[in-house]
Amino acid sequence: MNSPTTHAFPTDAKTAPYRRAAVIGGGVIGISWTGLFLAHGLDVVVSDPRPDAREKVLAGLDEIAPALAALGLPTENLTARLRFEADLATAVADADVVQENGPERLPVKQEIWQTVEQAAPAHALLATSTSGIPATAIAEAMRQPERLVVGHPFNPPHLVPLVEIVPGERTSAHTLRQAHDFYTALGKKPQILRKEIPGFVANRLQSALFRECVHLVAEGVVTEAELDEIVTDSIGLRWAVAGPFRTFHLGGGPGGLPHFLRHLGHAMEAAWPGLGTPVFDEPTVARLTEQAEHAFGDTPVGELAIRRDRAQIALMRALATTPDTHAHV
Repeated sequence: MNSPTTHAFPTDAKTAPYRRAAVIGGGVIGISWTGLFLAHGLDVVVSDPRPDAREKVLAGLDEIAPALAALGLPTENLTARLRFEADLATAVADADVVQENGPERLPVKQEIWQTVEQAAPAHALLATSTSGIPATAIAEAMRQPERLVVGHPFNPPHLVPLVEIVPGERTSAHTLRQAHDFYTALGKKPQILRKEIPGFVANRLQSALFRECVHLVAEGVVTEAELDEIVTDSIGLRWAVAGPFRTFHLGGGPGGLPHFLRHLGHAMEAAWPGLGTPVFDEPTVARLTEQAEHAFGDTPVGELAIRRDRAQIALMRALATTPDTHAHV
């Protein structure tokens, strides 16, 4: 796993104590976090009870190494500081940060975090990558629920800048600061949510838009391929440089968002009841499956991912949001 990109990154004073990371779960998200942590010089232990975990993680790191290098991160001897430990308590015993990526089942996460809390050092940052389970619920079985925070990445974590930091009802301000500083030092763009809400923010937005996408395709207004082009050729480009509120602020001209809301807001609101409410019944799933096969089936998923990542990195470079333009661990 070699690359001509070999430059080292300076240690960030704010995250200097965080040199050893434990990654719980060796799936897609866990592999992505592992690669990012390793590329930033952390010692990483992956804990996953599956007998083939080592093989899958190493194969996954091989796959994402080119993207890490394209981001300006060092990938030479990437796995030199990587080890595997199936026993969870042993894996986290000397961790400075624990990033959990286990199954999205509340009882499983509660059991994991009970073990982690008992075995991890008192100073360790404890973060779960859950995509929707509230930290409040996960931490119910913990003695110190103030230590747990959601650090939800947008897939894949090694590439997409966003990390949603979501406190539970008892998450401490100290834990929030730890999480924000740590992810920032990794070149991420963390956002601390002001209150806990199921699904957080990015997934709720994605779900709302996808619901209308499914409706439009199911109703035969457009095909999947046509809809994707409409998004990437319009709001996708626009929102990459200015989110929805700034976009509509600009749409209001000199009067900004207030002018937009006064003149166009009510018409937009009147259209909301007409938005689709599709369901994934058999005919809808059959239509979506058939169109996906027609639009994307000729190209292996791995190749599609490479093309997506290459374009994503080019866009991030244009916007100066790649890790080598931010602070580092």
